Amino acid sequence: LAQKYDPQVERELRAWIEGTTGRRIGDNFMDGLKDGVILCELINKLQPGSVQKVNEPAQNWHKLENIGNFLRAITRYGVKPHDIFEANDLFENTNHTQVQSTLIALASQAKTKGNNVSLGVKYAEKQQRRFHPEKLREGRNIIGLQMGTNKFASQQGMTAYGTRRHLYDPKLGTDQPLDQATISLQMGTNKGASQAGMTAPGTKRQIFEPSLGMERCDTMTIGLQMGSNKGASQQGMTVYGLPRQVYDPKYC
Repeated sequence: LAQKYDPQVERELRAWIEGTTGRRIGDNFMDGLKDGVILCELINKLQPGSVQKVNEPAQNWHKLENIGNFLRAITRYGVKPHDIFEANDLFENTNHTQVQSTLIALASQAKTKGNNVSLGVKYAEKQQRRFHPEKLREGRNIIGLQMGTNKFASQQGMTAYGTRRHLYDPKLGTDQPLDQATISLQMGTNKGASQAGMTAPGTKRQIFEPSLGMERCDTMTIGLQMGSNKGASQQGMTVYGLPRQVYDPKYC
């Protein structure tokens, strides 16, 4: 914490506090603030009447009371609670870095309120907008991108949860939507290839598509484990597992 203490910021704070209060802090910056008198006078200059009574530093509890009054006053002035140091951080020299950060936050708040302060930053002002109820109702017609559409792209063909579909928006220059007969490769076909003869889940069949340059398959041959297809003849099947030819006129 001690390594984060900035001597340059201390010089800037000294110049601002002494210029605002008209009192000299002393050679040791933190020791000059430890009794809380200059701090109370500082907040009274920024916002008159913030501290009603400033105790003379006769005893330690007078000093601690002054510091406590200062901390409560800057809280009402607008300094955020997480930016404010604790009384022992200054009085017992436990965290001078936090004391410095609090004074910078106070300077920033003073700059935001229109005071001529050379350090700190000016906080952004809250911009509150009120929309007409009709505008709020119109916003209900728009859904986020994660909801399954983009700029009113069509969801036609979305028949079940998770069903694959093509989103098309002509303004984006995307490809024309695919026909609804198109399904992904894992579905068992490609670009409308015939599924005739698919009588049971997992049944083996050949797919032929001339536009893809696929070779025409032998439609009379099926796997040994398939048994029969659409009443094809099993004549000559004398032993289980022997190969035989299956004929279906639709494939010829």
